[in-house]
Amino acid sequence: MPVEPRHILIVGGGEFGLTAALALRLRGWRVTVLEAATVPRPTAASTDISKVVRVDYGADALNTRLGELALEGWQRWNHDWEQTLYHADGFLVLTRHPLKEGTFEGDSYRYLTTRGHELEQLDAAAISARYPAWADAGFQAGYLNPLGGWAASGLTMAILAAKAKAAGVVIREQTTFDCFLEKDSRVVGVEDSHGVKHRADLVMISAGAWTPTLLPHLGKVMHAIAQPVFHFKVDDAAAFQSPRFPVWAADIARTGWYGFPALNDGTLKIANHGPGRRIHPDAPRDVTPEELAHVRAFMRESLPQIADAPLISNRLCLYCDTFDSHFWIDRDTQRPGLIVAAGDSGHAFKFAPVMGDLIADVVEEKENPLAQSFRTREPIAKTAEGARWDGKAQ
Repeated sequence: MPVEPRHILIVGGGEFGLTAALALRLRGWRVTVLEAATVPRPTAASTDISKVVRVDYGADALNTRLGELALEGWQRWNHDWEQTLYHADGFLVLTRHPLKEGTFEGDSYRYLTTRGHELEQLDAAAISARYPAWADAGFQAGYLNPLGGWAASGLTMAILAAKAKAAGVVIREQTTFDCFLEKDSRVVGVEDSHGVKHRADLVMISAGAWTPTLLPHLGKVMHAIAQPVFHFKVDDAAAFQSPRFPVWAADIARTGWYGFPALNDGTLKIANHGPGRRIHPDAPRDVTPEELAHVRAFMRESLPQIADAPLISNRLCLYCDTFDSHFWIDRDTQRPGLIVAAGDSGHAFKFAPVMGDLIADVVEEKENPLAQSFRTREPIAKTAEGARWDGKAQ
């Protein structure tokens, strides 16, 4: 008599949930995904027009390696899925300070160069000549990394959902988690808000910014943080497209500002990867007047030619920030049968092509050296990336 495949119930159909669902299904698991809204969820961090794809992480060996593997994965997805999800427009790193050791820009340049990456170092004259939009912004140094760019995130999520369904993953939309089902102190499923009981061998919570709300005992190590995102309209889209205007980070370790080339319709996205503000994930997603004034001030100083560009839309991107900005992927120490895959910390989407198998290895308790830093841990001193946690500029 054939053995019934193991069944995992995944709560949350964002990047972590869908990539894990697809990877586990391809490994032979029965997989059911419960999503409180639709897939892709409009308010999820993984849903937008674009996300940065980069390998630049200062001297952080783990995230640099993950980024390198993910870049290979994005190129593979482009080829295998016959869709341009990843746009290799390059990543322009700008700073008003020298590229020196101990800074994000300087450490990234040095470390990537030692790994064989061919980066193009830039001074103020080269920045002005090559990137006219930044000519009067006062940036004195930087570099271009041709291995980088952006991914069409909303489109990627839609395709992942379609691939998962085609592989046999059951996705139940508009199904909200209410409580766990337990037997002999072990999690054996969940009950949804309609009273329907869903049973499985394992349950995984991958609910993004909602994770610490569903699992309050993790509140000491992760929180929902709101970051503003703005979409402007520029008249001359070509002037703000690669190669003259690739994906960029403008003194990001100090200011948080980064952005993207314009789409063909002139949509230009600018966002902030800074301290953000604490928020409940179900609270209104309103960008404040102060946040809008902040981006306008940055544009007047650094991109004056579009300082008054019409605002098309704005949104709050909700991070599930951990104390050290590393992901949280492990079996829950307080509830046998439960797995947590969360803690995107605002930089997870670029790793989508490798995240599914990484999570699946944790589920199957297989050794994966890249997952070791994401295990259950006590709060420790903050990393450079984690300095956003206490609201201090880096």
